[in-house]
Amino acid sequence: MKHKSSVAVFLLAWLGLPSLALAQEQAQTVSLFRMFLLPDDPVGVLITWMLVMLSALSIGYTGSLVLRYQRKKLLPEETHKQVVRMLDGRRFREAIDFVAKDTSYLGKVIHAALKEAGHGFGAMERGIEEAGDSETTKALRPIEYLNVLGNIAPMIGLFGTVYGMIRAFDQLQASGGKPDPAQLAGGISTAMITTFWGLIVAIPALASYALIRNKIDALTSEGMLIAEQIIAPFKPVPAQARQQQQQANQQQQANNQQAQPNDQQQSQPPTTNHQPPTTDSGSEPSASDPKP
Repeated sequence: MKHKSSVAVFLLAWLGLPSLALAQEQAQTVSLFRMFLLPDDPVGVLITWMLVMLSALSIGYTGSLVLRYQRKKLLPEETHKQVVRMLDGRRFREAIDFVAKDTSYLGKVIHAALKEAGHGFGAMERGIEEAGDSETTKALRPIEYLNVLGNIAPMIGLFGTVYGMIRAFDQLQASGGKPDPAQLAGGISTAMITTFWGLIVAIPALASYALIRNKIDALTSEGMLIAEQIIAPFKPVPAQARQQQQQANQQQQANNQQAQPNDQQQSQPPTTNHQPPTTDSGSEPSASDPKP
């Protein structure tokens, strides 16, 4: 009988352990939720949830920027190859019209260079620099919102910190210097929670801002180099090199002119002297010889 009772107690305990563990887990979950998201003050709750929403906004906006500033969108390989093929085929007008419709960073920079081709190579280089700087500024402007979030979020958290400490010291004063620790804990909890969420927003936002900015700087610099390589065939020959080339051509022409008379002399057939045959002293005189 005693053995059966011990078995029954063991079974009840074994069956009750999962429910007890679940209850403890739920209590811990509720405690964590309340600890980080529900301070003991309405103002603290407002500041906390404002920072939580800013954190979600920062994460979503960072994802959209990463998708926007991909290499294949800023420097499409097809645009590069197509422009090179058109310029190699001397289809200049077609190349200008093609890049005018291209909305990528590379297309806009190349278009700025090609439309200045009539004003010389220097104007084409200036077009690349001006368009590159302008488009880089436009690309960097949207990511400044991450910088703003990263700098404002700690300030909002600091506001909650100051508010929580003011509330705690107000409780301390109201109690005559001997407050209930539970009353002080509410203000201190508000201060710590708001600081926590301010950092949660700021750290990823500033890190994303730095990484995306560096990526944009690298891609835009590479795009300008690609554009300069594309217009390199339009670069005029320097004056010194042109003068050397002219001198080499003149020397070659002089050598050709000197070689022509020699070729003409070698091509003429040899000339022979036709002299009348002479007769020996012992031969008979011919009819044309005078008689003695």
